[in-house]
Amino acid sequence: MTAQPVDSLPRPRAPHDPRLRSAVDLELVVPAFNEAGRLPGTLAELTGFLADRPWRSRVVVVDNGSTDGTATAVADHPDVVVIGCARPGKGAAVRRGIESSTSRFVGFLDADLSTPVGTLTRAVAELEAGAAAAIGSRHAPGARLVRPQPLGRRVGGAVFRALARRLVPEVHDTQCGFKLFERVAVQRALAHCRVDGFAFDVELLRRIWLAGGRIAEVAVAWTDDERSTFRPLHDGRVAFADLLRLYRVEAR
Repeated sequence: MTAQPVDSLPRPRAPHDPRLRSAVDLELVVPAFNEAGRLPGTLAELTGFLADRPWRSRVVVVDNGSTDGTATAVADHPDVVVIGCARPGKGAAVRRGIESSTSRFVGFLDADLSTPVGTLTRAVAELEAGAAAAIGSRHAPGARLVRPQPLGRRVGGAVFRALARRLVPEVHDTQCGFKLFERVAVQRALAHCRVDGFAFDVELLRRIWLAGGRIAEVAVAWTDDERSTFRPLHDGRVAFADLLRLYRVEAR
């Protein structure tokens, strides 16, 4: 990863100020809520991979109100930027990171790295070929599940995908935690988004699709992480409620 010297990096004074981060080719947002345990390994793998790529890149961790010292877990990676997001919800954290970016391409990936970091190469190639979004997919042709989710989550996920596909036609998987975007396209889409929870991805992709942006699905070899912070009963119920709310909004 091409990085500025540590002492020349802008240190965040106000997390919402987009002028604090210079433009690079690719900026990756990692939304994090109580991820002190997983972040060190994730950042080591991610920055190690990026160091060998031809892109100028940066990793931005968005601490989403953690109470476990998540922000200090990046101590061994001084070239990683940490910003805060007091508003709860993965969507809110992703929004904070993307809206404050000035880079050519910007995206987000989950702290568990269930999607291999090597997927970045294919995703960036899709963006360079003109796609507005390049998203990891566990259900597109060619994808495989190295370790699938528990049965209950797979059933719930299948129902969610069926409903989401009516809002984002031809996209097999809106919920894989790996998405890259052309910055201008995604920031314009975000201006119309209101959902902050786990249905955030559906609304964002729908806005990009409605604007005529091409969404490229990149088939991945995905591995479930048993340490996921997703709570099936609580978060699943909220995600479905948000999805139904999107249906009502679109029906107006």
